[in-house]
Amino acid sequence: VISLMQRTYIRIGNNSYEKMNGSHGLTTLHDKHVKINGAEISFSFKGKTSIHHDITVSNKKLAAIVKQCRDIPGKELFQYYDEQGTKKNIDSGMVNSYIQEITDQTFTAKDFRTWAGCLHFLLAFKNRNLEAAEEASKMSLNEVLDEVSKKLGNTRTVCRKYYVHPGIIKLYEENKLQQYTEALNKIEVDDNLTDLTAEEKVLMGILEKMG
Repeated sequence: VISLMQRTYIRIGNNSYEKMNGSHGLTTLHDKHVKINGAEISFSFKGKTSIHHDITVSNKKLAAIVKQCRDIPGKELFQYYDEQGTKKNIDSGMVNSYIQEITDQTFTAKDFRTWAGCLHFLLAFKNRNLEAAEEASKMSLNEVLDEVSKKLGNTRTVCRKYYVHPGIIKLYEENKLQQYTEALNKIEVDDNLTDLTAEEKVLMGILEKMG
């Protein structure tokens, strides 16, 4: 579940939302919401605020694991058998508890999406080579927020308010973000020491400077 969350940014989901709104997140997906073709996993479902999601990820190992989960009897996708052979569902509480146990911090599944929002905001500006001094800077900012919100499956307003650190937006508005995006061209792609990508190292540096 966590590996899929890292790759797809799908909300973790909870039973309350499913019962009240008929919407789904990762832990409340049903077998009918997924198709597996070799290494390709395709999800199709209605998420929060009735936004429909069609998401595909390619990973041979994950595809095999998801298929094993789907083959367990019952409509819920993510199930498992415990040591006593009892069938159980994986829920958001279990995922959050596991994240907190392995990190020894109060992180939750939502932090994965917040991290992804900040990361893709940074990457979008690098790819567009945008600066606040441009004539249509506000429009450019909104376009990037739209791009990030599309990846997260929410709106521009929600994305800006909850998923992109305000300090990063401020750096853009003060024309200081480019020095960080330029660093992406100089940093090593992977040094196998921090388990962070080049982009994540730059983002971590920004956040550390903000305190």
